[in-house]
Amino acid sequence: MRLSCLLLLAALSQLCAQKVDYRVLATNRTSTMEKEMNDAAEAGFVFSSVMGGETGMGGKEVVTVMAKSADGSTGKRRYKLLATSRTGTMQKELQEAGAEGFSYCGQTVFQSAFGGREVAVILEKNLDGAPQRIEYLLLATKRTSTMQKELQQAGDSGFRLLGMVVGKTAIGGDEVISILQRVK
Repeated sequence: MRLSCLLLLAALSQLCAQKVDYRVLATNRTSTMEKEMNDAAEAGFVFSSVMGGETGMGGKEVVTVMAKSADGSTGKRRYKLLATSRTGTMQKELQEAGAEGFSYCGQTVFQSAFGGREVAVILEKNLDGAPQRIEYLLLATKRTSTMQKELQQAGDSGFRLLGMVVGKTAIGGDEVISILQRVK
């Protein structure tokens, strides 16, 4: 009987540890999304996924999913959402965020009411961990052969590819946009 009770308790404990709560955030304004993500982080949620595009009822939105494990072991986080159609601006903002210790979570292309078609990047800072400085590199090109060459050069310098999207930039039009990082 005692062994049965212990096995039952172990099984229940494992079920509780596997439970995950989700919070879906959707908006057509990037500034609203950053605020909602940070509100969710205050409640113990962490970034899980992001997508931009047309949703059934919301029109053109950015949708972010935040997750929280039942044991609440995520630590304190802060989020920053960068969105722009100018690659030079994005590179500068990424560098500033990296200097503050923000790490890459995800990116998407987002059609905003005021900004047009923008590349949106979500960054996260672990407020409980040791601060680290991150150097970001943004590559943008229309040609995949050029991207191959630029990625190889960046890789030779210690940069690791984080994500790619096809974005419409202010100057270049449709381009493959890659974001890379190197921890200092």
